[in-house]
Amino acid sequence: MMTRSQPGRTSRLTRPSIAIAAAVAVTAGVVAAAPDAKTAQPGPKLSLIAASTSVTLDSWKEEPGVYLDLGTYLTSQNGAFELKVTRKSYKDPVVASQILRNGKKTTTKALPAGLVKDFSGLPDFAQIAVTDAAGKTVLSKTEAFCPNNASGRVRPDAPAQSKYPQSCPVNPFTLGSVWGVENGWASNTYAGYYSKPVQLAAGTYTAKISVTKKYRDLFGIANKPQTVKVVVRERSWEEGEGVSPASRTAAPKSAASGHAGHKGHAQAAPSGHGGHGAPARTDAPATRTTGAGSTYNVGHGPYAPAPPALPWALKKQDAGKDAHGRHAFAAAKVGDRTGQTDGSRQAPGALPNAKRPTGKASVPAVPKPDLRSLPAYGITVSDGYEDVPGKDYLAFSANVWNAGPAKLVVDGFRSPGKKLMDAYQYFYDAKGKQVGYTPTGTMEWDPRPGHEHWHFTDFASYRLLKADQKETVRSGKEAFCLANTDAVDYTVKNANWHPGNTDLSTACGQENSISVREVLDIGSGDTYTQDLPGQSFDITGLPNGTYYIQVLANPENRLKETNHKNNSALRKVILGGKKGARTVKVPAHHLVNAN
Repeated sequence: MMTRSQPGRTSRLTRPSIAIAAAVAVTAGVVAAAPDAKTAQPGPKLSLIAASTSVTLDSWKEEPGVYLDLGTYLTSQNGAFELKVTRKSYKDPVVASQILRNGKKTTTKALPAGLVKDFSGLPDFAQIAVTDAAGKTVLSKTEAFCPNNASGRVRPDAPAQSKYPQSCPVNPFTLGSVWGVENGWASNTYAGYYSKPVQLAAGTYTAKISVTKKYRDLFGIANKPQTVKVVVRERSWEEGEGVSPASRTAAPKSAASGHAGHKGHAQAAPSGHGGHGAPARTDAPATRTTGAGSTYNVGHGPYAPAPPALPWALKKQDAGKDAHGRHAFAAAKVGDRTGQTDGSRQAPGALPNAKRPTGKASVPAVPKPDLRSLPAYGITVSDGYEDVPGKDYLAFSANVWNAGPAKLVVDGFRSPGKKLMDAYQYFYDAKGKQVGYTPTGTMEWDPRPGHEHWHFTDFASYRLLKADQKETVRSGKEAFCLANTDAVDYTVKNANWHPGNTDLSTACGQENSISVREVLDIGSGDTYTQDLPGQSFDITGLPNGTYYIQVLANPENRLKETNHKNNSALRKVILGGKKGARTVKVPAHHLVNAN
């Protein structure tokens, strides 16, 4: 495919932040009924429910379209609904299996080949038909279902928290994922940003939602469609009540209007490492309680955020009314942001040790991290904008992840008056006790807008190689703020499905910090987007032809890990065009056909 940045483009590559799931309760009025399938199926009992008999959805004049958050949920009773989704390599297809637990006994049921194509959820799970007041069908569509969508308990004795990750990965080079609906919980079937808004005029409709037959047969779900009254109202951002005006006020300028940055990573929408040329993704034009806005980071680069949403059952609680007579929303709490009003939080940065390590440094024989690189993606050609006119750049996203079995923990300590922090890698035994440390370079303060935090030096290197795979250009990006942005493979040993150190505003310290801790947890990766001069590759003087983008983890081998032979990943690109109008073709990487 041919790609190139467009003037004024506002959806440039950004890096979002991963959030930790927090339990929210679906009101007691929502009761899950057991399926009445003809043949009882082993494992959990799944049911489709509606949290409300009616919903009100907004269509904005400035961005016509309605997001179909209809408030339907899949419940799991008599056990958790758990799926394991993996691929052996990028040469192999994605396969899924159901994990069935009965006491101490665990069995695995292989699901049909080809059922899933990627890691974003079960395709064509929900069937939606919408009719108007005259009974005419105006919309018929299917939507994918991510079991890790926003969820809540349906009975008081259910576990207080779900053990499953939040959101389904959309990184094209994901290797493994775990999806699940906790026992006694319900997961929203709304596909959010995985689904495009639909065109519905203002008015009253009836929506019929059902689980498609192949999934009813596969999981023993009763054929009990849910009917929901839908009121579509047309609104304008000028009203000042929707989320869109607020999000646009918080968002920086577009790349074409001056590279305004995600200063301090404090924008309302997820922001990116080094993506200060990109605006924060604006929230979806939907009411503030639907959760249709950007929430957690799984979407990044050109990929949309994952779709967790606030359960409709929580919308209007006994929280009184505001000054305008509208119902208050008790679920919203300090620390939530637009589209993240279910009590969930970004996981704050880990605290460093109280003081720098003393005693003799040692590298004990305990489990260590295994750093691996993903092939580059989100690849596009851009110019230097007004910053560096007359230049052509190759921009891309790159991810280094930790395959475990131990997490990577690096502390930085600063001596008074020094510009650099001394960095130390720590090692832990099976019980989590620190049993050793070793010096591992330095951390430096990055004052550039969009960064403004401490970067660990020599964590990764990006290089553009010629067809003979010899280096021709090296990216200026060598230092990194480590944070858990992507769930790359949550099926590896000791994978942490709820990693900390995901909030960019706290993960890597402040300018006046004395010490800082940076962590890359097991199964998670850290994505950086290289889309600015000094970070992306300057290809102005390069001839057209075949090249390879190399992502190299731990290039100086300063970090101690289990395997140094799997640190490099290559992605083939073909440059074309002419100066000022360069193009890039990105061939498929085995079975992964994503630029």
